[in-house]
Amino acid sequence: MASSTSDSGSSGGAVAQPKRGFRQILSSYFYWTYSRGSFHYDIMVTLILLFIFVTPQLWDFGAKPSPITATGHPFQVVGSGHGVIITVQASDVSIPSGASYFEVKRILRKAVEPVTGDDVYLEHWETATDAQGNLVWKVWAHR
Repeated sequence: MASSTSDSGSSGGAVAQPKRGFRQILSSYFYWTYSRGSFHYDIMVTLILLFIFVTPQLWDFGAKPSPITATGHPFQVVGSGHGVIITVQASDVSIPSGASYFEVKRILRKAVEPVTGDDVYLEHWETATDAQGNLVWKVWAHR
């Protein structure tokens, strides 16, 4: 008497999968082989979100905002060709008499940073007087 129905011996007809090793699980995480909505997929997404939101709190990347030095007078910024001309009051920058070319450049660059940011190249500068007769620095700069 042969029976036409086959019984696999497990309830519900589910086939038992062999246990996977830790190395195989890590490998499948690396290659992202799990389908959306599965337990391991949810774990991977959770780990990625934890990395995104927790690491900035744990690591110091050294990114500090530069302190903005307050000036007593407003800047005048005029576009010129491929850059800008920035007028800075001489009373807002302290350039010692007899300062070298590079020292003047460094001080003026620091003075115009609130307007231009720190990624700026100073082409040329000169002293002049404004409409009220005050001494000013005119600085030609571009990025």
